[in-house]
Amino acid sequence: MSRLRTADAADHSAILALAVDFYAEDGFTTPREKLAEHLSHLLGSAAAHAAVIEEGGTIVAFALSTSSYGLENGLIAELEDLYVAPAFRRRGLAAELIEDSARWATELGAAQLEIVIAPNGQDVSHLFAIYRGRGFTDEGRRILSRTTTR
Repeated sequence: MSRLRTADAADHSAILALAVDFYAEDGFTTPREKLAEHLSHLLGSAAAHAAVIEEGGTIVAFALSTSSYGLENGLIAELEDLYVAPAFRRRGLAAELIEDSARWATELGAAQLEIVIAPNGQDVSHLFAIYRGRGFTDEGRRILSRTTTR
């Protein structure tokens, strides 16, 4: 039986292991050290929400959501990362995590919950159907980014 719960700092290593698998699977190049650093920050941030699903005492899925404030919509939330380990897919765990993120966004008072789908050279058309089925709409916006130096 699976159990959804809010993650805490003690879950860092289990979430990190899944995040490393997720990023490798989807072709992201963020190094493990940076993922670890960013995850530590998110797990301690009031502007973020981390949820995990455990099965048999092992974390098999996670989602990370963040909030920001902008001129157009005020407070918004973004479902930043969602990953279910391959052996646990097609059981509705992703839907549970999406709805948990939506509840968090609603409780936060966010005007909307957004998600960015990044193809990284892969066919991600199935993701559009999944998220549309959970109430998301494609606004046709594109994200452009620019690397900054520190």
